[in-house]
Amino acid sequence: MNILVIDAQGGGIGKQIVAAVKKNFPGQCVTAVGTNSAATSAMLKAGADRAATGENAVIVCSRKADMIIGPVGIVIADALLGEITPAMAAAVGKSQAKRILIPVNHCDNYIAGVPDLTMARLIDSVISEVQKIMSDN
Repeated sequence: MNILVIDAQGGGIGKQIVAAVKKNFPGQCVTAVGTNSAATSAMLKAGADRAATGENAVIVCSRKADMIIGPVGIVIADALLGEITPAMAAAVGKSQAKRILIPVNHCDNYIAGVPDLTMARLIDSVISEVQKIMSDN
């Protein structure tokens, strides 16, 4: 399964996702795409198998992914302080991949009804969802 992790800004969320996925599913290929080089570098250091940076990388890798994981902002144009371009959001949204979106209430986007969980609990939830998707395939 080709797992794509997308993150922006400093890549802190993506770094935690990559590390957790590699720990729990060591045989799976994890591709990391950052909207900037800092985000990409953080995810690569966390153990991503391959990495790229920028809008075109998000577009191309979204087409090839079986699963996309990242903060909810990756599907909202101009989110994450403007780092998510409309083309990036559209590529993620149009992808045939299963999407696991982390409900992070930042940058003027709030998800009603979602409890304020720690990032560790959110990452645990990501791993549970990855396991379910893999079991279904």
